[in-house]
Amino acid sequence: MAQDKKQVEQITDMEVDFAKWFTDVCKKAELIDYSSIKGMFILRPYGYAIWENFQKILDEKFKETGHENVYLPMLIPESLLQKEKDHVEGFAPECAWVTMGGSEKLEERYCIRPTSETLFCEHYANIIHSWRDLPKLYNQWCSVLRWEKTSRPFLRHREFLWQEGHTMHATAEEAIAETERMFNIYADFCENYLAMPVVKGRKTDKEKFSGAEATYTVECMMHDKKALQAGTSHYFGDGFARAFDITFAGKDNQPHHPFQTSRLIGGVIMTHGDNNGLVLPPRIAPTQVIIIPVAQHKEGVIAANEAVMARLKAAGIRVKMDASDNSPGWKFAEYEMKGVPLRLELGPKDIEKNQCVLARRDSGEKVFVSLDNIEETVKTMLDAVQQGLFDKAKRNLDENTYACATLEEVKEKMASQGGFAKTMWCGELACELKMKEEAGVSSRCIPLEQEHLGDTCACCGKPAKHMVYWGVAY
Repeated sequence: MAQDKKQVEQITDMEVDFAKWFTDVCKKAELIDYSSIKGMFILRPYGYAIWENFQKILDEKFKETGHENVYLPMLIPESLLQKEKDHVEGFAPECAWVTMGGSEKLEERYCIRPTSETLFCEHYANIIHSWRDLPKLYNQWCSVLRWEKTSRPFLRHREFLWQEGHTMHATAEEAIAETERMFNIYADFCENYLAMPVVKGRKTDKEKFSGAEATYTVECMMHDKKALQAGTSHYFGDGFARAFDITFAGKDNQPHHPFQTSRLIGGVIMTHGDNNGLVLPPRIAPTQVIIIPVAQHKEGVIAANEAVMARLKAAGIRVKMDASDNSPGWKFAEYEMKGVPLRLELGPKDIEKNQCVLARRDSGEKVFVSLDNIEETVKTMLDAVQQGLFDKAKRNLDENTYACATLEEVKEKMASQGGFAKTMWCGELACELKMKEEAGVSSRCIPLEQEHLGDTCACCGKPAKHMVYWGVAY
């Protein structure tokens, strides 16, 4: 068994070095590999399969709400990018530029898209003419490029896969409602599919997206008690529409400007993983059940395992069987590393008793179950794993979120415990910057569900306007 566990023992314990543990899991679970370009990673089949499940689930949800998928060019002319000053200033340090076309220097530089607001606005200016053309509910699945100074798998890639929705509406009320609807879809996806509990709120003006009037965010807490921004939805008002001269004839026959809206795999790893590798929520796991034949050289064992696999597949369960000549111990370690939610073991003695062994990846619990109704038994256990992961992550969030009355209390708690601090805040940028400088925390969000923790700002003592979450973020 020592040899079987060799691969797992190479993972650095998260308690020793969380960052090294995270990278070890990404590599050894075969999620990524390094490319020859710093900061650009290769998504291996297993890592890409997780992304495909994310995409499939969200794509269905978006289409249910009337969104249509489009695809826009990856290059943005510099002149087009400059039309929205605040937006381009926010991304300028991360832009990569194309200056040559073949062997000839281009007359104008082209930015490789860091995001696509300007491209969508140019397109909308060409196709929106009347109130009858609204709303426009467009979504794009693509990759973007941001020239990050430092990179980490799934957290800070220079090129990364993402989803961006850009919609146009006749009124501010409709645009805000759309922003909040999509924001709630992200929150539902995190909690009900990724088993990641969230704090829902708005970003402060300092932290909101460049060019946005309001940014809604879902914030999650990782194993190491740091924050991860798991999804955002932006309300742009009519700023982009004015900058790009997008107008439409309203019902009053007068010109109007429409109103616009707009790294989860790493979050799953850091929320649920352990020192044996990945732990994947069943609803997004590429393989939900791995079948390991026991004493597979004996007559009838492989056939019996194949029969169980066929039954589970017919029931809509994502299942695979490993009948390789590796030892059972090696297989156990391999699929623990990859975070497969359930392991099913079936050998000669089990066949005689019409039973099998089910082992849960999240808790390690092993139980003997009858092969009668194995489909329903497996589905019930997968649901239990999904709920168990959420409950564990929720305990981590609740136990490491605390109310603080003063800046000194925030500094003390962050130094000793980490996590999220809740305080009252006056709304002034100076106090937000002071929290960063002295306590090392940034504002995570102004939660939609406000609590009254006191009347004064924890930083300056002036009358408070909001309750805010603070934390150290990825």
